[in-house]
Amino acid sequence: MMRPSHFLCCALLGLAPVACGPGTSADQDPAVDRSDSKTVDLDHLTITVAGRAEVFPEAARLLEARGQPVPTLDGVALTIEEPLRIGVNDADSVFGRGSVGTEGGFAVPDVPVRDINLSLATSLEPEGFVRSSTVVFDTVFTRTRPRTDIIGARAWALPNTFHDTLTQAVGESWIRAHTEDRARALREAGFILGRVVDASGAPVAGARVVLDRGELANRVYYPAPDFQSATQDATSATGLFLYVHSGAAAESFTLSIQGARDYLPRHAGAAPGRALVLTLYPGNTTP
Repeated sequence: MMRPSHFLCCALLGLAPVACGPGTSADQDPAVDRSDSKTVDLDHLTITVAGRAEVFPEAARLLEARGQPVPTLDGVALTIEEPLRIGVNDADSVFGRGSVGTEGGFAVPDVPVRDINLSLATSLEPEGFVRSSTVVFDTVFTRTRPRTDIIGARAWALPNTFHDTLTQAVGESWIRAHTEDRARALREAGFILGRVVDASGAPVAGARVVLDRGELANRVYYPAPDFQSATQDATSATGLFLYVHSGAAAESFTLSIQGARDYLPRHAGAAPGRALVLTLYPGNTTP
């Protein structure tokens, strides 16, 4: 059963006290590199989000294998946002804007964190790419807002060519079935592209992604290493998985790894016209 978008708004706002309450053990998010971060003035509650924007690794390899150049992202506009709120057209879901510099570097200062409910993401939408958001902070790790700068963040870009390949791997007929014929491609449906990795950051084969909403379980696919097909069994050597949205109203849920308690459930969601990119890893520190 679909959930209307205003229900999702209420759900996000309802979770805000949990997400913004006292930290469980420390004032900083352990899920990202903090070695060079400075403590944020809690009276103002703003941070800097810095890192690199790159073409998604498998997409870059696919282009190279086809003899096509990997496009540069220098000068591309970059947004700092809460992806689940973007999905319900919340006017306050964007927290900062910047652009990608030379060699893919970016830094967006003065990002307010007071109104973050569940997660924070970097978003890219250059010409020739799918609009995508990459999760860089999830309140599941601290049950509070970030209180130090986020450095070493990644913003993954998904070229249209790679999107088309993923669409073919899942199959138009299955996308049409999942969307009640509203969409024939992943972009139109909305989708999640995720990777399961181990503590060293290496892809995990044989992992099964489960959702906290059983009625959505049949929407998870695992692309083959050559992207010529996809199954619903488990991750291949790439560790990649896809979630196919309905092409209708935005929905939210949590993702976890079946039988792996060291992988914390992660906040996720999907909406038509966009992709969410995230990495699932054990513990609470990014490999």
